[in-house]
Amino acid sequence: MPVARRTDAVLFLIALVWGSSYLAAKTATVALPVAAVLFARYAISALACGGLVAFRRRAWTRAEVRAGSVLGVTQAAVLALETYGIAHTSAANAGLIISLTIVLTPLVDRTAGSRRLPWAFFAAAGLCVLAVGLLTSSTGLHALRLGDALMLVAAVVRAGHVALVGRLTARHPMDALHLTTVQTVVGSVLFLVPVLTHLPELAGSSAATWSQLLYLALFCSVFAFLAQTWAVQRTSASRASLLLGTEPIWAVAIGIGLGGEHLTVWASLGAVLMVTGTYWGQAVERAHRTATDPADEGRTRPVPTPVGA
Repeated sequence: MPVARRTDAVLFLIALVWGSSYLAAKTATVALPVAAVLFARYAISALACGGLVAFRRRAWTRAEVRAGSVLGVTQAAVLALETYGIAHTSAANAGLIISLTIVLTPLVDRTAGSRRLPWAFFAAAGLCVLAVGLLTSSTGLHALRLGDALMLVAAVVRAGHVALVGRLTARHPMDALHLTTVQTVVGSVLFLVPVLTHLPELAGSSAATWSQLLYLALFCSVFAFLAQTWAVQRTSASRASLLLGTEPIWAVAIGIGLGGEHLTVWASLGAVLMVTGTYWGQAVERAHRTATDPADEGRTRPVPTPVGA
């Protein structure tokens, strides 16, 4: 298979894995407390990353440890909000609402800058807000449900996390595996105390539950992040964004097809508007960025997309 097609296939696989993570997380939280799911996911990821680091034996830098420690705290906050949110809403809704990160990230990332985004970007963001309203009020007007509200907060916090990743890694070259390893260790430590009272439940979990936890840790976390790093080095940022941006579509398809969820007519319209708004906003931001800095047009770099539940 040609390199370009192989890279596209890997990016599609990452989007599929991330899209499936919402249903896997929701199913896991039915069997276990959220704190147990979070700790198990982080601990398994930390062990896997630690094994990879030991195998490579590459030297660490202080900048990697410092940046990874800070990002570990923000990432843990994001995953906690997402996992608690998924426990109280549908996997389809969770995957769609968290995609707001795509249009929120440029807003957060440019608060200290002088470049002003065009009006079309804000129109796309407004379309996404309307989509959220349709998704969360599909059965009639009511107060925002807890799960949907938590996913909205998670999208805002994740946008800040993505912006922080760019700022902390801009000055010094850092190894992606080292950063991921530090973040998973920090997350394991943060969720250790909350899980202590739930360790018997975790240890006595069924094989099906453990398979979901392993899937979340090894595939949705370790594999997806490292595969994304590999893929974006072999294609353009624009193409990577387009392919990874199919994540919410997979979240809806898997939630409905495998999870038995359903969307009302209004929620379906909200799903269409959400996907349209995020793609539109992403395209406007990319065009604005390359017009402001032409050297950025052909630059390959990681893409600020949601990374699953």
